[in-house]
Amino acid sequence: MVNVIETQGLKKTFRDFWRRPTVEAVKGLDLVVRQGEVFGLLGPNGSGKSTTIKMLLGLLHPTAGEVRVLGAAPDDTRTKARIGYLPEVSHLHPFLTPRETLRYYASLFGLSRGEAARRTEELLAMVDLTQAADRAVGRFSKGMARRVGLAQALVNAPELLVLDEPTSGLDPIGCREVKDLVRTLAKTGVTVLMTSHLLADVEDVCDRVAILDRGALRSEGKIAELLRQPEAVRFQIEGLDDEAAAAVRRELETRVGRRVQQDYPALSLEAYFLQVVAQEGRVRAFGLAPFLQAAQGDGKGGGGTCAEA
Repeated sequence: MVNVIETQGLKKTFRDFWRRPTVEAVKGLDLVVRQGEVFGLLGPNGSGKSTTIKMLLGLLHPTAGEVRVLGAAPDDTRTKARIGYLPEVSHLHPFLTPRETLRYYASLFGLSRGEAARRTEELLAMVDLTQAADRAVGRFSKGMARRVGLAQALVNAPELLVLDEPTSGLDPIGCREVKDLVRTLAKTGVTVLMTSHLLADVEDVCDRVAILDRGALRSEGKIAELLRQPEAVRFQIEGLDDEAAAAVRRELETRVGRRVQQDYPALSLEAYFLQVVAQEGRVRAFGLAPFLQAAQGDGKGGGGTCAEA
């Protein structure tokens, strides 16, 4: 499998005016992200996540170490044209509409006027903003602005999508749609690197995660392997009433010679919320923009940006 992101001994030290070291933000980071993976970069505030992302995007130069993105140096212009980036805060031009915003970014990638218009309409439909396409984004809620920022990050059909707190400001329905989008993109071969303080979101969509703390890598691996508790086994049986369940529990206790805990499976609060509002028709089936399906299907990305929207 192709490695989309590779870092070896990556370090970043910030210095003051007199070139004296003040903060060692990243300390010898070794990281590999493979094609088609959804990779979570986690850590508390000040752990080095944002600094790492900025080095991957070529916005900051490492103090030491090596970094390769899509097989090239991150400051290579052609490499940047294959990346989509959603920053933590969507800095949108307040007097432009979503339609004007997306066409503007499409023009930066050299797309023809016809292609830019087509992609714009497909993205507006994908993020459910068609009805608000001609309203100035300066009047949008944070959640609606987030949708515009997400569409902007995809206008170039990127091969690598970097999402910094992608569900920030979204309601539970919007969060579910973004998570569906991430998984759908990964299935088409797009690599996704995301950060989030909402660990439940990361657990839902990421294949692997890396946890940073004070600039150092503390843990890395597949979520299922990191969270597994090998000292415990859980059985799940459907269709038992309380009496039958108690009998099964007693039988297990007799066989293993120790107490067996009994509980009942429960939905997550998010799943229950979506189940309730789905009855009112507010939950929609997610559909990937057609141009994104075509771009990944023929192995051709459409160029990207790592400049903040």
